[in-house]
Amino acid sequence: MNQHRPVRTTIAPALLTVAAMLALAACGSSEADSGSGAAATVTVRIPDPGNSGVLAVGKKDGSLDKALGKVGAEVEWTGSAGPFAPAAQAMNADQLDFATGSITSGITSLAQRPGFKFFTAVDPDAAGEGILVRDGSGIGSVADLVGRKVAVNQGGTGEYLLLKALAKAGIPADKVQRVYLRPDQTAAVLNAGKVDAWAVWATYAVAEIGSGKGHFVADGAAIGSDNYSLNAVRTGFAEEHPEVVKALYSYLHAASVKEKKDPAAYLNVFTDVGPTAVTGKAEEVQTGFIAEGGTIDPIGPEDIARFEAVAAFYAEQKVTKGTVDVAAHLLDIENLT
Repeated sequence: MNQHRPVRTTIAPALLTVAAMLALAACGSSEADSGSGAAATVTVRIPDPGNSGVLAVGKKDGSLDKALGKVGAEVEWTGSAGPFAPAAQAMNADQLDFATGSITSGITSLAQRPGFKFFTAVDPDAAGEGILVRDGSGIGSVADLVGRKVAVNQGGTGEYLLLKALAKAGIPADKVQRVYLRPDQTAAVLNAGKVDAWAVWATYAVAEIGSGKGHFVADGAAIGSDNYSLNAVRTGFAEEHPEVVKALYSYLHAASVKEKKDPAAYLNVFTDVGPTAVTGKAEEVQTGFIAEGGTIDPIGPEDIARFEAVAAFYAEQKVTKGTVDVAAHLLDIENLT
């Protein structure tokens, strides 16, 4: 999102992750026979995208299947988009082929036995993530968090943002109490006053900021966040179907460029009412974040250096037992064969 950022030189992965909370039955092979003598259609298992974003538009208008059809593939929407950790587990178990997540949650998943690789990256969200506090809380700076409770998702974006903010402010991590909560459970806890702040990203921050209940005491830019959004692909799928992965990247990149230019067209894709709709002030906040955000691009050397900095920081903060070798789990999307 840094407007002065140098143009990427591609050498490594792009992570198209669409993180997913999956309740899946075993899905069998990701290829379906199409009949005697005919080439098999390759099925790409992707978490259902919900009501917003480039994949939601691709699902609604059929443009993603059309793009993948050129390389003999089609999408099977399965499960639902959500945290990256369960999506990583599903890829490891051959139940999912593609997912989206952050480099922070990606590193903790890579610390296990990963069956996936990252192939795209989106620059850190300088405006849409940060330390959220309730209006009128009396918390005016990161220093004011000392002795207070802050909600985070363990090992993911929230814990990273809090630890990074504290480190930058020179505050020992043990001076703030981390409360580990699932992101979809945290808004109610914050608004009930059971925690004092929430380290969070745009997916959940938009509703709170849009409702006038909260604001960032420090956003991603102030924190110095290196929290990229990445797309991931199951390793076996990438090895068997590199042309499909390249086609998926091309679609996502082009769509993300369009989304940045016209964010409103990628909100409320299926419905503009109900709990999944973004309306009123929240819609204004969301479109602003998207317009300021990055696009889905290949991973270049400068990105890898920042990934490695996050991995080193996680090891230093004892989030991981050692420094995870992120570079070993990246794909060069432009030279994938």
